[in-house]
Amino acid sequence: MRTPRTWIDFILRLLLLLWAITVIFPVIWLLYESLKTNPEFFQNIWALPEKWNWVNYKHAWESYDMGRTMLNTLYYVGVGLVLGTFLTTLNAYALTRFAFRGRKLIWGLIMLSLFLPGINALIPQYVLMRDLHMTNSLTGLIILDSLGESVFFLMLLGGFMQSLPGELEESARMDGASLFQVFWRIIVPLSTPGIVTVAIFKFLGLYNNFLHPFIYLSDPAKYTIGVNMYQANKMMQYTADWVTLFAGVTIAMIPSLIVYICFQRQIAEGSTLGAVKG
Repeated sequence: MRTPRTWIDFILRLLLLLWAITVIFPVIWLLYESLKTNPEFFQNIWALPEKWNWVNYKHAWESYDMGRTMLNTLYYVGVGLVLGTFLTTLNAYALTRFAFRGRKLIWGLIMLSLFLPGINALIPQYVLMRDLHMTNSLTGLIILDSLGESVFFLMLLGGFMQSLPGELEESARMDGASLFQVFWRIIVPLSTPGIVTVAIFKFLGLYNNFLHPFIYLSDPAKYTIGVNMYQANKMMQYTADWVTLFAGVTIAMIPSLIVYICFQRQIAEGSTLGAVKG
């Protein structure tokens, strides 16, 4: 039997609608501003363009060297995503499926790190990266972000793995499977929903990451998309070519929007499933 809606439900839906508008409207505004000319932009920022100037996107692609920047971002995000997701899965498996001395202490330290702002590790990380000669390197940046484990991802995937029955591993070991075979052929396939959720969050985090690339990359030829757009924004005080900048920002946000739109259900279901089962 369907529960009748009350006035509270309508208020909540109205609040959600207003919240959605505050998110969608800036994106729509950015899109039609990127199709204006600069005189139109300065005359009235709220008016629609008289003519769709798609050439702004060509200018943005060429002016900001978006092709090379996208390749840098693809390398950084792609390799970092695969390596980071594998290490997170391995760490979650070791901390949830093995009973060893000191495991509770390790989990306690991991939980304690939630109370420490990540910015506190910035200086020690930079000193370490400098001493290892890994600054101004996309590969060094990948290693830093892959080895820097996230507590949220460990808790999410660890909670999911804890729900798996231990009899599966015992049966596999009795059949002669090695430790890695148990992990790769049993735990990983059964944990696919949680792993996919972690991978999506990692992709969005890596693609939108600005601080680490901004600090560690000094060569413009190695910039990722976030740093490249920041440098383009700084140039506006000299050029004031805002419509080209808006076109570049639109190009930059397309991959993350596509990933989020395609996998939004997996993000919601995976996050809830890991939390409930943990």
